[in-house]
Amino acid sequence: MKRQILSLATLFLSIAAFAASPAVSFDSTVHDFGNVKEAAGPVSHDFVITNTGDAPLIVISATTSCGCTTPEIPKEPIKPGATAKLKVTFDPLGRPGEFEKNIKIKTNIKGKRPTLKLKGCVIPKNKK
Repeated sequence: MKRQILSLATLFLSIAAFAASPAVSFDSTVHDFGNVKEAAGPVSHDFVITNTGDAPLIVISATTSCGCTTPEIPKEPIKPGATAKLKVTFDPLGRPGEFEKNIKIKTNIKGKRPTLKLKGCVIPKNKK
């Protein structure tokens, strides 16, 4: 009888361990820089990531739609309930006018690839 109870307890704990999973949310998914002066150089924004799940969240990669946009992902797993910053830098040099850049995030959550967005308008160097 003790052996059956122990086996059932082990089974339930195993199921619970497999049921644990991370979940991700962001403070915002879009950041509008407004007007960005080309002469002022690169601008950055920190997106705040929260792990709303019950297992560690790992940000595997972040890919951008343009080489002018550089993401910096968290290096450590994000514990359940914890937050981390994903810094994204946009270089306006040689890119006058309106812009909209996408950042696709790959995590250890199956099937879910959130997309973040930066937008704004670059004011050329020769205009004041």
